[in-house]
Amino acid sequence: MSRSTSADPAAPPRPDTGAQAGADTGPPPGGELAVQVRAARKTFERPVLDGVDLAIHAGEFVALLGASGSGKTTLLRILAGLEAADDGAVWVPPTRTVVFQEPRLVPSQKVWRNVVVGQRGGRGAREAARAALAEVGLAEWADAWPSTLSGGQAQRVALARALVREPRLLLLDEPFAALDALTRIRMRELIGELCARHRPAVLLVTHDVDEAVVLADRAVVLTDGRISLDRPIGLPRPRAVGDAGFAQARRLLLEELGVHESRQAEGPIPGTTENGKPVDAREPPGFTT
Repeated sequence: MSRSTSADPAAPPRPDTGAQAGADTGPPPGGELAVQVRAARKTFERPVLDGVDLAIHAGEFVALLGASGSGKTTLLRILAGLEAADDGAVWVPPTRTVVFQEPRLVPSQKVWRNVVVGQRGGRGAREAARAALAEVGLAEWADAWPSTLSGGQAQRVALARALVREPRLLLLDEPFAALDALTRIRMRELIGELCARHRPAVLLVTHDVDEAVVLADRAVVLTDGRISLDRPIGLPRPRAVGDAGFAQARRLLLEELGVHESRQAEGPIPGTTENGKPVDAREPPGFTT
């Protein structure tokens, strides 16, 4: 694991001995800590991050929600090494990749070369690119030019480019934001499948509450630069919007984000009658406490 601190933001990441990760937050039994953020602060014209603490374990999928300006993308950029925290400490794995809102493909390079751009060439590069493209359903587009791709296809190439590097940390910065509704659903399913297969630690920045509940193991809400909610999602997989417990998890996140929907519009919480009274004493599935 590499460490980044405010002491020397320009210095390359240093090996973490493990003792610096601290005893306050450690991996669960049998688990490995992939990311740890301690008291991170960042100020531009105003404080954007105000003492953020966050831990992500290997293979864990965390969704980060918050209103615009709450610090979500700033935190992601710090984890990616694109920004430095003004104060606090950040430990991240040395192999990490980012998928942005835009695919950011090189128009002068064929699709397969975009997948392995920045990596060493050689005889294995094309095969690695083709294998990654096959995983996202684009094997036949390896020799195409980026200009011939649809928006969804281009974003799948960006995902293949991220995964071919076998990252221990995958950072997703609203990767579905520019896609149409149907393509978003397909991309959501694809990312869920690929992350389950490759098992990187994942941080997904999103404004879409349904997306967070469908994909994440844990939902985190940033409010005014601080984490105001951090809860595991206890729904079985695969998940769908109509699943039992989905409405409860969705409503809790929306309320934390300041959006209050009527329960009548959503229907009753699973496990209750139409008037909201419990059917029995059991907790409906949803968020775990």
